[in-house]
Amino acid sequence: MKEIKAFIRTNKVNDVAMNLQKGGFYCFSIFEGEGSGNLSDPDKEYPSLEHPFLHYKIAKLEIVCNKADENTIVKIIKEHAHTGKSGDGLIYVSHVEQKVKIKD
Repeated sequence: MKEIKAFIRTNKVNDVAMNLQKGGFYCFSIFEGEGSGNLSDPDKEYPSLEHPFLHYKIAKLEIVCNKADENTIVKIIKEHAHTGKSGDGLIYVSHVEQKVKIKD
């Protein structure tokens, strides 16, 4: 299994999520946060009032999938999170060794 973590613009979350669902991928988590670095869009990003050293809003999407679905999911995220500007985000893919259901 694989874990895909994508850090994307907050305004692209709905588009990415809808297209993942259209592709048959329904189980994923999305978290909103703030970041720092040289990835922000200087025309759109403003310092955070709560955390002045963090200067852009970001959404983190996490999904665990079968290895066979990895490339399809990455392609969907990349296509629908893309704006062509600095700060579009990053996608990380990691190996998952085990899945344990809590209810069992």
